[in-house]
Amino acid sequence: MTDPLLYRVDDGLARITLNRPQRMNAFNAELAYAWADATARATTDSTVGAILLEGEGRGFCAGGDVVDMATRMAGASDIERLAKVINSGIVALTSSSVPVVAAAHGTTAGGGLGILLSSDYAVIGTDSKLGSRYANIGLTPDLSVSAQLERAVGERRALQLLLSDRLLPAREAVEWGIAAEAIGEGDADEIGTAVRARAEEVARFWLSGAFGAYGQAKRLIRSRPDRTFAQQLDEEARTIAEAFGGPEAQGLIAAFAGRSGAR
Repeated sequence: MTDPLLYRVDDGLARITLNRPQRMNAFNAELAYAWADATARATTDSTVGAILLEGEGRGFCAGGDVVDMATRMAGASDIERLAKVINSGIVALTSSSVPVVAAAHGTTAGGGLGILLSSDYAVIGTDSKLGSRYANIGLTPDLSVSAQLERAVGERRALQLLLSDRLLPAREAVEWGIAAEAIGEGDADEIGTAVRARAEEVARFWLSGAFGAYGQAKRLIRSRPDRTFAQQLDEEARTIAEAFGGPEAQGLIAAFAGRSGAR
């Protein structure tokens, strides 16, 4: 039996690969539990400085596997329990101080949008399409889509996407702020390869610099809704003071001071 998810760590980069290409990497129970385990490992491993999310096959993620739900699950309680397992992985990623990049080639739909939005920087292909399409099968948003989409694109655009069956082309997905960039030329395989390479380049950039500072910047933005404006300023002050006293900043500040003094 093929593993529904692949996980490996290489020089500080944790790579989480959704591996159900025959089902567009849609979540069934096996993938859900593997996802929860992998995200927990990646966000608690002190050797991990960046995380890359990707999908095998011709698309990133189609959300939940509706056929599997209909044939293998007893009822609403099973669906809710499975959603909560997947949600635990989303919370692990978004609440951590580890920056996350997504390589989202091909189609991303339904709950796959929530997985994509769990990244802090998303690279998509020029041929990518992103959409909701929950109502097409009588379902409602899940896997953090209603929580994260509005923050990413604003209330009106979130409603436009959720209340239609549109699939946004890559250019609009970038314009709306769902993705950071759309890249690649040629056929689908060539574009997918380019997307994965660019996403790894982003992750390696973080790892080659002050990845601790990047991670704390991510945490400050992600956790902002938990604090008032004044509390956010206090948290910024506490965080920069803590960073200033750390070896990462001290080395970089000394190098900057040396360059400045040489002018």
